[in-house]
Amino acid sequence: MAKPSSRTYSRQSQDAARLLGLMIRTARIEHQITVEELAERAGVSRGLVYRAEDGDMGCTIGAVFELASLLGVPLFAPDPTSMPAHLAQAEKTLSLMPRAVHHTRKVVDDEF
Repeated sequence: MAKPSSRTYSRQSQDAARLLGLMIRTARIEHQITVEELAERAGVSRGLVYRAEDGDMGCTIGAVFELASLLGVPLFAPDPTSMPAHLAQAEKTLSLMPRAVHHTRKVVDDEF
């Protein structure tokens, strides 16, 4: 199956990516780090840093999270030390749920 040439994203997803990009740019400038320095530290290209700061939805989530982490931008929790507790809670909740979702099949009544 061919990959679609362009993908559409919800407004909320676009806003979240844009917000994270702005937070990354703000932190980079506050720490007086150039795009080149950040790219080198993260092991990515300068172009990816620029795209991440612009909220480009095509950037890999791992690369964007790494940029944010290197700059101290909070991800999911204001305090990075609380992340393990949030992770443990999410894993505990998920362990109580079914592993997969299956829709029940409707029985077709084809007797006339």
